[in-house]
Amino acid sequence: MSSQNLSPQQSSITALDNVRIVLVNTSHPGNIGAVARAMKNMCLSQLYLVEPQKYPHDEATWRAASAGDLLDSAVVCDSLADAISGCQLVIGTSARERTVPWPLLDPRHCMERAYKEAEASHKVAVVFGREDRGLTNEELQRCNLHVHIPANPDYSSLNIAMAVQVLSYELRMAQLSGELTSNEMAEWDVPVAGADDLERYLVHLEETLRDINFLRPEAPKKLMTRLRRLYQRTRLDEMEVNILRGILTSTQYWVRKAKLKDGDSGGDSL
Repeated sequence: MSSQNLSPQQSSITALDNVRIVLVNTSHPGNIGAVARAMKNMCLSQLYLVEPQKYPHDEATWRAASAGDLLDSAVVCDSLADAISGCQLVIGTSARERTVPWPLLDPRHCMERAYKEAEASHKVAVVFGREDRGLTNEELQRCNLHVHIPANPDYSSLNIAMAVQVLSYELRMAQLSGELTSNEMAEWDVPVAGADDLERYLVHLEETLRDINFLRPEAPKKLMTRLRRLYQRTRLDEMEVNILRGILTSTQYWVRKAKLKDGDSGGDSL
């Protein structure tokens, strides 16, 4: 069925199907069930679990109440990379400031942006970390945006299901508002690059920077962290990623050729 034949409400529900809630290394199975219930309350259905410590589990089932179908369809992944594979927008929940700041939005503005992307048929992942310590810096660097729930500074600890409820509610409100402007990339000529394609590019970039001695292993500082921030906030499309990787491949070719020539000339520098 084409989107033109859908009512506004049906179209919106389809958009929410493009949003996945990702829980990383959840320790308490009851929290997984409570998250499923919070999601179903707000018309979300895509639950991804990265290395849950206890799952499946009876406590998850009874805490889910009538949202057991979300547990039945939940996707269990071995890594965050698997959970966000194919997503064009990845949002990480963060409770504290980082040494290198990342684009940080409040729940309302962040979920409005997430909904517009989902409405444009982009796959969106909203990632939640461990109950006791959240997401690691490395995991947060896999995200395009960070979202922070501005809770009471004197008592800011939120149960993970409560955090999911807050963001799911904002997504639901974005769905119901019907007043959002169109996503600027909805009419783009090439699909937005997925998280896995961008990660392969960043790995390739790091290798190339080492090859040309721009990135020195003994003193890396925060170069790759800052480059990750740059590319995560820049919405590259698939063709742009391919062009950039082509440039890196060509660079590596000429570096290897120069090294071979240097070796043939007895070590003279070029």
